[in-house]
Amino acid sequence: MFGFLIVLVRVAANIFSLLVITKVLLSYFMSPYHPVRQTVDRIVEPLLAPIRNRIPMVGMFDFSPIVLLVLIQILEFLLITIFASF
Repeated sequence: MFGFLIVLVRVAANIFSLLVITKVLLSYFMSPYHPVRQTVDRIVEPLLAPIRNRIPMVGMFDFSPIVLLVLIQILEFLLITIFASF
């Protein structure tokens, strides 16, 4: 039972991490009005907005995706540790 939850947490963390990386890459190459980019933005932006409110941009650099990736990894580690302890 908990083995399934561990796999589910890992898959979800990988998918969210890939979506964050995809959002960053698409922001360089794709118009903000492209349907693919809008879809990815709708998924990832609610997670990035609170981080952006707390961490200001440094020059032209936005570090919120990096912070979000670290938080995803920390949450994955904590959940897997909790599920593995049962």
